[in-house]
Amino acid sequence: MRLPAALLAVLCLSAPVLADEAGQFDYYVLSLSWTPNWCADEGDSRQDDRCRDGAGRGWGLHGLWPQHEKGWPQYCRTPHRDPTRAETAAMGRFMGSSGLAWHQWNKHGRCSGLSAQEYFLTSARAMGKVKLPEVFGKLDKAVKLPAQVVEQAFLEANPGLTREMVTVTCKAKAIQEVRVCLTRDLMPRRCGADVIRDCTLRDAEMDPVR
Repeated sequence: MRLPAALLAVLCLSAPVLADEAGQFDYYVLSLSWTPNWCADEGDSRQDDRCRDGAGRGWGLHGLWPQHEKGWPQYCRTPHRDPTRAETAAMGRFMGSSGLAWHQWNKHGRCSGLSAQEYFLTSARAMGKVKLPEVFGKLDKAVKLPAQVVEQAFLEANPGLTREMVTVTCKAKAIQEVRVCLTRDLMPRRCGADVIRDCTLRDAEMDPVR
């Protein structure tokens, strides 16, 4: 018996969506956010500790994201247990908050195929692979600059990187993140076409380090 098209549509919409498989990805995207701009955008309203005066935060680890050559997995099924409160709290001191550490594990870390502890350690190792340009840590007042200047500063600080391995993103006319593409062994590599989407603003805002 053939089912009516309307009934088929309802059945399809109600069918469970299977999560991506853990460990099935091609490379990582290391995402570093400019904390002062994040604070101005949303952190201040949350009264986040990263945004208090004297916190001295500049570039911060947003996350390490498994990536396909096109697209990315998320919320994967994994045989590994979720991190304990102690583990997210420990990583939270590195990332900014235990809530962010949990979110990154839940959405991205599960897809790495690693345990939570291994994923957090790999995230810290990945950030350690990238030298942060010293010039931005010296900002004592807000500036406007071409987003390309931010990318160039990272390239000069990291001679092993090329423009195809780094991308700068903006949000609300401000520098948001620098993203660096890495192999599964955490070596620099070319980003996929859907990751290379550089911000083209010539007057992107960067708030000063507090």
